[in-house]
Amino acid sequence: MRSALTVLGITIGIAAVICVVAIGKAGQVRVEQQLNSLGDNFVWIEAGGRAVNGRRTGTHNTTTLSVADAVALKAELPMIKSVSPNVDGSTQIIYGNQNWYTGYRGVSPEYFDIKRWDVEEGAPFTRDDVDRAADVCVIGRTVREQLFGVENPIGKVVRLHDMPCKVVATLGPKGLSVSGQDQDDTVMLPYTTVQKKIKGAPWLDDILCSAVSPEAVKPAGQQAAALLRERHHLRPEEDDDFNIRNPEDIIQAQLEASRTLTLLLVAIASISLIVGGIGIMNVMLVSVTERTREIGVRISVGATEEAIQLQFLGESVMLSLVGGAAGVLAGIIGSFFAGRGLGWSMQMSPQAVGLAAVFSVAVGVFFGYYPARKAARLDPIEALRYE
Repeated sequence: MRSALTVLGITIGIAAVICVVAIGKAGQVRVEQQLNSLGDNFVWIEAGGRAVNGRRTGTHNTTTLSVADAVALKAELPMIKSVSPNVDGSTQIIYGNQNWYTGYRGVSPEYFDIKRWDVEEGAPFTRDDVDRAADVCVIGRTVREQLFGVENPIGKVVRLHDMPCKVVATLGPKGLSVSGQDQDDTVMLPYTTVQKKIKGAPWLDDILCSAVSPEAVKPAGQQAAALLRERHHLRPEEDDDFNIRNPEDIIQAQLEASRTLTLLLVAIASISLIVGGIGIMNVMLVSVTERTREIGVRISVGATEEAIQLQFLGESVMLSLVGGAAGVLAGIIGSFFAGRGLGWSMQMSPQAVGLAAVFSVAVGVFFGYYPARKAARLDPIEALRYE
């Protein structure tokens, strides 16, 4: 019973470590997916400064960001490889007797690559559609489900802000954004169509850019800010009339927090392994005391100190190995059920399983050494007299 309870302590410790590592890795994968869904080395330039005359100017209240700025960013900054002007808003979209209130974006064809947004069906609009301000659109998954259900939307005509618009493609699911908004509840049109036929305004709400590498995102943003200040003729004492947004900073902070929390939980779970190791030492010390006469008999018939020490050390390691094997199995099962409960795709870490096995052996050796050494150094005469 003592051995079973000791094994249980090791089992709980190993299982806790494996579950914590698996949950931590699943959480990190989800955060990394959010970071990847932001875009391809995303640089987001939003119209409206952070604070102008003590108050923040909103995106739709600032008219200084232009298509010419987007062209200049692409032409003059080597760190920026792709640019898409952006004009956005909300409106009612109607098909047949179905209608849905959604957000729209006027963008260029580069937008889909910048945002790493796959086209599910059809083909997105082209540069020629942008030049012609064509009445075409690409719809997200949510809009498709609300308006068309199981019907194929490609080639169908919807009404968007009283403007007939042909659906040329549907987008793959993107999920929720960092702020919790449904990214699939959207309609994409050529930005010229939005400017001329919906908003009637020549300025932009945003310029979405893609840097040449992840390391170039911050420097590209700084260079873009300097270029835009120069183009907008802002004096040194004047605030920016635009805003360089860095949503990836939020995701990176979440990722770092997730890693730190995982390490903290692993450290806490490891305490149970130490407790289990102390339990092994306790059991082995009691075993040495109870088997003193046996040890005396073995020594008297020729057993060496090394043989006695190896006997008790082997028993200690065996206890920890049994506990470790049971812990690995319990950890895998626990991780599976935790993943189902959280709705996450759990990925077992071979490193964590291997480390758990090594750690269980180390616990057996470390906490079994002293009792084994004590048994090996017993005086055989005193041991034979022991009752």
